[in-house]
Amino acid sequence: MIACSNITKQFGPKILFKEASFQINPGEKIGLVGPNGAGKSTVFRLLMREEGIDSGNINLSDKLRIAHFSQDVGDMHGRTALEEVKSAAGNIPHLEKRLKTLEARLEDSAINPIDDDAMEKLLYDYGEAQTEFERLGGYDLESRAQEILTGLRIGPDDYNRPTESFSGGWKMRIALAKILIQNPDVLLMDEPTNHLDVESIVWLEEWLDKYPGTLVMTSHDREFMNRLVKKIMEVANKTITSYSGNYDYYERERELRREQLRAAAERQQDMLAKEEEFIARFAARASHAAQVQSRVKKLEKIDRIELPPEEKLIKFTFPTPPRGGDDVVSFQDLGKIWKSDGREKLVFQGASATIKRLDRVAVVGVNGAGKSTLLKMLMGSTEPSSGKINMGPSIQPGYFSQSSLEILDERQTVEAAVHDRMPHASMGNVRNLLGAFKFSGDEVEKRISVLSGGEKSRVVLATLLTTPVNFLVLDEPTNHLDIGSREVLLEAILNFQGTVAIVSHDRYFLRKIATRVFEVDRNHLRVYEGNYDYYLWKKKEEAKG
Repeated sequence: MIACSNITKQFGPKILFKEASFQINPGEKIGLVGPNGAGKSTVFRLLMREEGIDSGNINLSDKLRIAHFSQDVGDMHGRTALEEVKSAAGNIPHLEKRLKTLEARLEDSAINPIDDDAMEKLLYDYGEAQTEFERLGGYDLESRAQEILTGLRIGPDDYNRPTESFSGGWKMRIALAKILIQNPDVLLMDEPTNHLDVESIVWLEEWLDKYPGTLVMTSHDREFMNRLVKKIMEVANKTITSYSGNYDYYERERELRREQLRAAAERQQDMLAKEEEFIARFAARASHAAQVQSRVKKLEKIDRIELPPEEKLIKFTFPTPPRGGDDVVSFQDLGKIWKSDGREKLVFQGASATIKRLDRVAVVGVNGAGKSTLLKMLMGSTEPSSGKINMGPSIQPGYFSQSSLEILDERQTVEAAVHDRMPHASMGNVRNLLGAFKFSGDEVEKRISVLSGGEKSRVVLATLLTTPVNFLVLDEPTNHLDIGSREVLLEAILNFQGTVAIVSHDRYFLRKIATRVFEVDRNHLRVYEGNYDYYLWKKKEEAKG
């Protein structure tokens, strides 16, 4: 068990926690939530003993094995993927060497007998080392490392690839595998689903569900949180508040508690107003001096109820789109082959489908299957190797992709980046639009170069609203967005009166949006005429067949 009592942590003038308390029990699966900058990462560092507190107590056993997965993968080189994962298995290599040494001494004692006390100690040491080796999973280390890598979609063909040959996203998976192989008592995970496709997320979800230790994690994936956690710890307003339930329960309960707090604050304000009115009316009368003094003392002792600041929410709607043709885009026998270093890689071939007006198409498939490539070809930013694409009449697309973030001018301010897209609009209109995306005051003067990934995503999404479009093409729009921002984007897409094609690894998002599913798998495209739940059901039926 980990118990934190009345902890206070401050950085300069900024107070993160003031006399906050929480408890983490063995086997609990906890979601750590709160606005950016509230102190979630600091909680992880405190539990890892990387930082101290200003006051209070943290009861944390030195024997507790804690592992932390962060977005910093560190330096990886000189090992294969499998070797890199096995290297993280703590004392196993040392214990394996010690066991061999002790076994050799036992064999030698059969030839050269030793006294009873020495033999008793040798057997005790061997038993201890063997028990620890078994507890850490030393006997099946290789098979466990292979299982975890495969679950994260790094298959047998890649076990022996040098780690330096993997891209950043795939290195993140290796880093995640290194944490899981440790099988610690407490697992701290910061956004573990980043860079994972749906299949890997489902595998990780199942692994963590069976994991017997304690889990504390942050995640922007609502469904992932709902399926795993049974407790939420909210870091906000200089304290840490616990809720016994999943993320959906937390949202409902938090709003209920806020309503109760508002009602209590109103009652207190009414009481204070009456008391202060009495004091003001009778302060000068000697006959009421004792009563006035009594009420003054009473008011001095009252703890004033402080309402937490209301969270600033994005609120936007896509402009009403112009009416386009009923066939938004169609493609026949579409194929793509990437050529590099004289080699060819088939992405997919023979893809044919039509996207109709008001369709909301989810494009799904494992990482590398060609989902983004398909969207790029539809938008004309990548030429197909074969086949034809026909964009319907009067179709005006709006395209969001991860490359959109890269082509933002790093030297521009947020305001200038949006104003360039709507040069005839007044600065007031530009600022109103940016306000809908949480950019206000001095924030609009921030340069693009200093923005976080989530802030850049919001800038690009804002630029989509500068002109009316009737075909939204969105490639991973939820990357870098927190759950609240995803909810607002989801609501805007659901209310959008045009056609949508979207790639996302957020199952909750896809479940709410999709009316059709295009699956890119094994170099082919399959069309499922139903929503995301229908697609999942159909896949299970196909697997049974």
